[in-house]
Amino acid sequence: MTSRYYVACDLGAESGRVMLGSVTDGKLVLEEIHRFPTGATRIQNSLRWNVLGIFQELKTGLQKIAARGIAVASVSVDSWGVDYALFNERQPLLATPYQYRDARTEKRYTAALETVGRETIFAETGIQFMSINTLYHMIADVEDNPDVLGIADQFLNIADYLNYLFSGVARAEVSLASTTQMYNPTTGSWSAELLRLFNLPERLFPPIVASGTPLGPMTAELANDTGLKGTQVIATCSHDTGAAVAAVPAAEGDDWAYLSSGTWSLIGVELPGPLINEAVREGNYTNEAGFGGTTRFLKNIVGLWLLQESRRAWLRQGNEYDYAEINKLAEAAEPFRSLIDPDDPRFLSPADMPEAIAGYCRDTKQPVPESPGQFARCILESLALLYRSTLDTIERLTGRTIKNLHIVGGGSQSALLNQFAANATGRKVLAGPVEATAIGNVLIQAVALGDLESLSAMRDLVRQSFPIDTFDSTDFDQWSEAQKRFEKLREST
Repeated sequence: MTSRYYVACDLGAESGRVMLGSVTDGKLVLEEIHRFPTGATRIQNSLRWNVLGIFQELKTGLQKIAARGIAVASVSVDSWGVDYALFNERQPLLATPYQYRDARTEKRYTAALETVGRETIFAETGIQFMSINTLYHMIADVEDNPDVLGIADQFLNIADYLNYLFSGVARAEVSLASTTQMYNPTTGSWSAELLRLFNLPERLFPPIVASGTPLGPMTAELANDTGLKGTQVIATCSHDTGAAVAAVPAAEGDDWAYLSSGTWSLIGVELPGPLINEAVREGNYTNEAGFGGTTRFLKNIVGLWLLQESRRAWLRQGNEYDYAEINKLAEAAEPFRSLIDPDDPRFLSPADMPEAIAGYCRDTKQPVPESPGQFARCILESLALLYRSTLDTIERLTGRTIKNLHIVGGGSQSALLNQFAANATGRKVLAGPVEATAIGNVLIQAVALGDLESLSAMRDLVRQSFPIDTFDSTDFDQWSEAQKRFEKLREST
């Protein structure tokens, strides 16, 4: 492989990073160049993304790289799914993009399921039902913002929009398009049926391209602003989970599952094509596009959002804990004192997460957590038990036997959660790499430029480049008893 430099612009719900990647002595080397907050802003009773502020931060990172005299072969942006920007030929941004947790989708979601129905929507898309999905935001725009839609030429999801600002080429990359619940994985195109049924303007929907598509050179304006010359812009996997799964260091075979652990926990298996049937719909599982024509069959469940929001609540009270301290407090706390269903709707966007957890425990007649350690232990144990329930269902739906669980992303840094996951699931947990999303982004660029051959070659390189920690299951009987209690809680709420 020819040694070249690639830049991954990796955007998460809390922070964004500009990461520089290169291959040296047969190993991938990553360096964080610039980090910045991305958090949404509340304004006029809505929740919005400052997407142009994010664009400026990405430019700052690129400027830092150019200042070091580094010749960058290519750059690509990945981000969370669902959210989008509207623009036209004259105006690069027509409205400040909504954040997926904005409440405007709630009544649209309910109405859509009542009028068109779950069966039709799922048959067209194979996507998990969540009120945050792009479809319900688009319906809200049709109903509430027809003036803005009337002058819009196109919409693009966030990473694709930033790739457009980088290159001037507006394309929807398939992994990100597949998260919208408006993409048909069978036809490989936008769902004409859903566009018709929900009166969505067809002109807004951009051409869809495969993961790893070169979009063209960086615009002259951006090249001048950053100091980078001759840099290509590539649509890798614009969806961060798609990029992360591409970097899972799994060997050949199908006895493994992945868990992309961050604000959300995305847990699933890699299939050769979509799995769309009544059992999958009833289980509310999803089929998202992956690199190399694969399907990411998964369940999108709440993740470390529960802990992140609890930490913010404690900070507002004047108690500052870093995640290492929180994990130590959790480890010392009493096991299985209180459990929650992390997927309960009350945890989606509460004003005070610890109080929401306390309320759940009161309602289910459990001891209410009283200390940060007890809250954290409750969250981590409950997540691990939810992982087991999800993996068991995936085995049943796919007919596979899952022996290994690869945990990647920021959540893989929590040795306590990794061990809980192994204990709860009865499966071997392999944790790492932490920077799976940026790694996948970089290596898909390398494939697009002909520097790597395939997805298999990418995963070989990941295994050679990064340490992987192994956690074996212990105390499985004790966790199985807790699992019975957990399932009863889920059934009763």
